[in-house]
Amino acid sequence: MKKFLKWFVILLVVLMAILAIVGFFLNEPKPKGKPSKLADEITELMMAAVDKAAWDTTAIISWDFAGRQQYLWDKERNIVKVMWGENEVYLDTKTVTGRAFSNGKEVTTNSLIQQAWKHFCNDSFWLNAVVKAFDPGTTRSLAKPKKGQGGIMVEYASGGVTPGDAYLWIVDENALPVSYKMWVSILPIGGVEFTWENWITLDTGAKIATLHKSAVFDLEIRDVKGAASLEAYGFEKDPFSLMYIPHLNTVPVQSK
Repeated sequence: MKKFLKWFVILLVVLMAILAIVGFFLNEPKPKGKPSKLADEITELMMAAVDKAAWDTTAIISWDFAGRQQYLWDKERNIVKVMWGENEVYLDTKTVTGRAFSNGKEVTTNSLIQQAWKHFCNDSFWLNAVVKAFDPGTTRSLAKPKKGQGGIMVEYASGGVTPGDAYLWIVDENALPVSYKMWVSILPIGGVEFTWENWITLDTGAKIATLHKSAVFDLEIRDVKGAASLEAYGFEKDPFSLMYIPHLNTVPVQSK
């Protein structure tokens, strides 16, 4: 047993050393840029390329994030239904309150609501991060990394669950994003790049990238559907009726 533990410790140390070496060579320092009017103007072009105006008219949207979590988001009322496994949470995205259910039974602890909030922050960002480039607490600059093409660096000083993250957007000749590099707290290596491709256009006109490829793994946004209203989406009744929180003024959708 002692001999086994000895070899296990040696193997663990070797693996950690290999990971440290790989991380050293793969890690890319975050390029520095100075916020400027030109950076803002190019960012505006990028947002126009995905039709932010049409996104703003998209009142209801649903999607499946990589087969892990599923969403129905009422953007007008700032409420979202988050589903994963046996869990279903109705979440107020402004107050981070709501109702949570597991295996069909209501759960009164706050842990599922907090988990739904973390899922939503991450997965809605991947759904359409472009339109968040001017969120409160953001700065925009033109930056060039040591490797690859330069682009628009958007840094988040606040917001979400991981303030301090930064993303370098690389766009094509039409200002449509083709990829971004990430410097984020959840990744130990800086400069990890994901593509933004397989663009689709919602009924409202907003453009959504449904595939993000990296050197390590891919993320797919599936079953995306958006509409200008619950009625246009196809609902005859309010799908958020279980979330009867008074301040939301939840009113059932009237059948036509």
